[in-house]
Amino acid sequence: MTTSIALFTRDLRLTDNPVLTTAHRESDAVVPLFVVDDRIVPDRCPPNRAAFLATALAELDERLRGIGGRLVVRHGDVAEQVARLADETGAGAVHLAEDVSAFAARRVRALRERLDGTGCAVVTHSAVVTAADPAVLTPATGRDHYAVFTPYFRRWVDAHQRRPLGSPRSLPVPDVRGEALPAAADLAAGEASPNCPRGGEISGRVLLSKWLAGPIDDYAERNDALDADATSHLSPYLHFGCLSPVEIVHRTDLSTDGGHAFARQLAWRDFHHQLLAARPDTAWTSYRTGPFAVRDDPEAVTAWKEGRTGYPIVDAAMRQLVTDGWLPGRARLITASFFAKSLRLDWRVGAAHFLHWLVDADVANNQLNWQWAAGTGTDTRPNRTLNPLRQADRYDPDGTYVRTWLPELADLDGATIHRPWRADIPHSVYPPPLLDVPGM
Repeated sequence: MTTSIALFTRDLRLTDNPVLTTAHRESDAVVPLFVVDDRIVPDRCPPNRAAFLATALAELDERLRGIGGRLVVRHGDVAEQVARLADETGAGAVHLAEDVSAFAARRVRALRERLDGTGCAVVTHSAVVTAADPAVLTPATGRDHYAVFTPYFRRWVDAHQRRPLGSPRSLPVPDVRGEALPAAADLAAGEASPNCPRGGEISGRVLLSKWLAGPIDDYAERNDALDADATSHLSPYLHFGCLSPVEIVHRTDLSTDGGHAFARQLAWRDFHHQLLAARPDTAWTSYRTGPFAVRDDPEAVTAWKEGRTGYPIVDAAMRQLVTDGWLPGRARLITASFFAKSLRLDWRVGAAHFLHWLVDADVANNQLNWQWAAGTGTDTRPNRTLNPLRQADRYDPDGTYVRTWLPELADLDGATIHRPWRADIPHSVYPPPLLDVPGM
């Protein structure tokens, strides 16, 4: 009997998973494996992502048991645990998804080195974490990545994508030892955000179906409206691979305004993955020199993190971040621009704070979106600064979003909430602005 190992990483799903499908097709039995990497947990795993991951693994195990399998959990070094399991089962191959971070590249190298000469091959699969293979959509100039999004998006829309795969109907799993599914407390120290979403393929597919059934139609017009909550909330499920980006693109009607605008955001995700694949150093090194000199101001950093900048639109978003573990895209842009452009603080500090709290934060999208906002990344207008007052007037015109998160200002009517200093709100109730901006 032939056996393969399907090593789950950021592809915690059965539907449209080339890793699992190929392992199942090419062998008589499959070991669905997840390794709790001791180098990450608990010290380097934030509570929100730990909570989401724990429920995602539980749902993955539930789905596997529904087809006669189960999730095998091991703790320790990934390469070592895979090698031990390959020896126990006589596995001829270990399948896993390609990913773009330096950490993912080191993991594959470690697997190849550890399994070299053992008879167990390491097989990686593209277009599992992303909709498009980062190595395929490259410029005609011969460069290994696009530096500007618009031409990338044109290629991305026209590119052939594989058709989504179904999920296996049955999955024979050999009798091997597994450990208990980890709870959130096993993965990270500290409490998750009160409104942290539940992870998993089952939960993700319910959310996706609701999104495609109607709300996506208004996405082009309303996605930036902070008072509308008109975004998909699918990003955490994409980050952990509970949903397939290939399937989502396939099920999205790009001929509609809403579908096209939504697909554009999926393409931004792939664009950033391609950039990080080509330049792994951009996780913490500026892609290019920024437009401003960076200041060192710990008090301003703390005020920003705690939602005490004196600008309600910024502070509301920072408080939502801690409570929900998530932010709409427009709120991310406003807060990041304010931090890096208005306050002129180091984008890495802000990015690290987002990495800690955001359930969907991965190195590619979080870091490179921060670089875009800071003017050190791929923005073709690196000097642009988002004025928080103009942003508030445009995207929260009645103050509904701010009023939700800043109860101390809830009595201010309409848009007056965006300029509480004009209403003579005492500084003991709400702090004065950290700096002046046009429109005060």
